Amino acid sequence: MVNRPGNKTIIALFWSFLERSGQDLMQFVVTIILARLLAPAEFGMVAMLAIFMAVAQSLIDSGFGSALIQKQDAGHVDECSIFYFNILVGIIAAGLLCLVAPGIAAFYNTPLLVPLTRVLSLNLVINAFGLIHTSLLTKHIDFKTQLKVSLLAMFFSGTLGIFMAYHGFGVWSLVAQSLSQNFFRTCLLWLFVSWRPSWAFSFRSLRTLFVFGSNLLFSGLLETVFQNIYLVIIGKFFSSADLGFYARAKGIQQLPTHNIAGSVSRVTYPVFSSRQEDKKRLKVGVRKALSFMAMVNFPIMIGLAVVAEPLVRVLLTDKWLPCVPYLQLLCAADILYPLHAINLNVLSAQGRSDLYLKLEVSKKILIVVAIAITYRWGISTMIIGQIVTSFIAYYLNSYYTSKLLDYSITQQMKDVMPLLIISCITGGAAYGLKHFQLSNDYILLIMQIILGALLYIGLCFLIRIPAFLEILGMIKSRLPVTRRVF
Repeated sequence: MVNRPGNKTIIALFWSFLERSGQDLMQFVVTIILARLLAPAEFGMVAMLAIFMAVAQSLIDSGFGSALIQKQDAGHVDECSIFYFNILVGIIAAGLLCLVAPGIAAFYNTPLLVPLTRVLSLNLVINAFGLIHTSLLTKHIDFKTQLKVSLLAMFFSGTLGIFMAYHGFGVWSLVAQSLSQNFFRTCLLWLFVSWRPSWAFSFRSLRTLFVFGSNLLFSGLLETVFQNIYLVIIGKFFSSADLGFYARAKGIQQLPTHNIAGSVSRVTYPVFSSRQEDKKRLKVGVRKALSFMAMVNFPIMIGLAVVAEPLVRVLLTDKWLPCVPYLQLLCAADILYPLHAINLNVLSAQGRSDLYLKLEVSKKILIVVAIAITYRWGISTMIIGQIVTSFIAYYLNSYYTSKLLDYSITQQMKDVMPLLIISCITGGAAYGLKHFQLSNDYILLIMQIILGALLYIGLCFLIRIPAFLEILGMIKSRLPVTRRVF
């Protein structure tokens, strides 16, 4: 069969989803085992450092990875310049974190954070050596290689972390797992990717790429800070155990939704970039991507909220039950997350990183207002604030998509509303099983998942949801392609 562009995108989407889901699923399994062996407070201590590590990591990339993908004629000098710049900034960022470690520990009143911060800062240097390889793989839509790298790195690091936790190393088990995962991942990238740097460097090249990348850098920094800002606030005003419950609920909730959004975004960004001059084709691609995201994410988020209590009991044991209401509320807060990602990808692909930055600043102001209003009434109220800001942010994100592609929020809602209604019906049916007094949580969880999945698929087929029928048709028509890829 001829490998048409559509086939290439579908195959890339398949490998992207498999890479993200495989890595996240293995990470989830490792985390579940560690959660059974460690205390919530130990997870909370690592979560306290998340914002500092994430901001430093964003500074290392500096938007150059996205700029490299967006620039269709990037050369080897561009790649080498970014590579050396990443390493330099990684070393500087790690050094700064080591210097400010006592201040971080004093902020949270947790002395153990000093050595934890300094050891974890090594991740920044390790990751810097592999960023260019990952960007090139993404640009060439090669997620099959990324799948191999991610799964192998997660397997080796997860084994080490579980071994250390079982033998009583406590929070250092989480540190070892994080460091070894990044170390193995970087080594495997160099093993599987043929790209090697030469002694070439150009400030002019960096300046050219930075024109586009700078706006994405600032946008990314804002997004990183505000994705982790709740961890900072909860860690400051509540106990490390409370932060552990919130972080674990957030981790479970993000597993499916960020996996879906990340997988589709990594494929649609280079594809949208290649179609940036053809607005009609781009609009068709955006509508399909949006419908696909909604078709997958809506039922998962609603279903996850429904099965939250038996899921936590089965996977994490009763000591983690306080995270259940947080998990349910977070599902509502992130139900639109993949749709946000698609709308923002349109701006990046069109080279409008200036508008992207304006949007991010506006949304972050909303978050600050929400936190200022809600933090004094507890963690659950803070998450309700996230729900409100998420829906307002979706309106803002879709505004420029309407201007650039004539695809308004009204049209977007028309495309996805049937999927939301079906998802709610499915969730209601699964929730009803709780009233049948089933013998234990294992049986209840399994029955809810089976009923929800079968009912959702059946309703999508009966109502003839276009996105569902298209995916079904792709699966049928491209089975030979799938076999050949494997």
